[in-house]
Amino acid sequence: MGYVAGMQLTPHQLKHYQEKGFVVVPHFFDAREIAAIRAELERFKRDGLLRNVATVGDGKTASTQVQNLQICPLTPKSELFAALPFCPKVVAAIQQCIGDPIQHHLDQIFLKPAHHGAGTSWHQDNAYFDIPDPILGVGMWVAIHDASIANGTMHVIPGIYREKLEHIRDGGSDHHIRCYPNEDQAVPVEIEAGGALFFNYGVPHCTLANTTDHERAGLALHFLRAGTCCRGLASQGPVLTGPQAVPPPSQWHKQVERMLAV
Repeated sequence: MGYVAGMQLTPHQLKHYQEKGFVVVPHFFDAREIAAIRAELERFKRDGLLRNVATVGDGKTASTQVQNLQICPLTPKSELFAALPFCPKVVAAIQQCIGDPIQHHLDQIFLKPAHHGAGTSWHQDNAYFDIPDPILGVGMWVAIHDASIANGTMHVIPGIYREKLEHIRDGGSDHHIRCYPNEDQAVPVEIEAGGALFFNYGVPHCTLANTTDHERAGLALHFLRAGTCCRGLASQGPVLTGPQAVPPPSQWHKQVERMLAV
């Protein structure tokens, strides 16, 4: 697929995003880009940078039976991921979703190990971020490995992103919160590695357990309309477009080639 400078959502994809609150874009990242992301993930694992956030049900005691491995944030630990928010096709897609100017908000990886990978409970991102209008924020979730129902892929509930669901502390995690939406309309996002899910901050979503023979990881970046007030977890990320935009620390495609040359 190569490095597409102006890759954008099709009119059909954009309409789906605007109506349902999310859209799935297969093959958003190509095989070389995913290989670089996987290589950096392997470095994180070697360096012991992932932390198990799963608990036994009390929200405090670390589980020894299941693992939900998280690293957050990514950009201070990685030149590759510091360059990713500036990637032209990422910027183009985010501009379509939330308009200009845009700002990088947050980034993280969740890794679900084989056989005993724990899911992340239902929640709306705006329960953490608390921006005035959830459509002014967008998450981009990228499948680092093929994501399926069997290995606990992301699930979303379409069309209810304007509803502010009640959240409580999640006893299965050492810091997460959760909600209990009606799951009858939940949609599993089965997608090959490199595919991306874009969803606004109001869309309820979760992942489920991975009991397969292979690990599964997902990369999540979050973006805001620059200048949006965050009453919750505030953004520390750079402004990417508009008069206050900062230059990228390096070019995404050069970082990909650097990783693959190691």
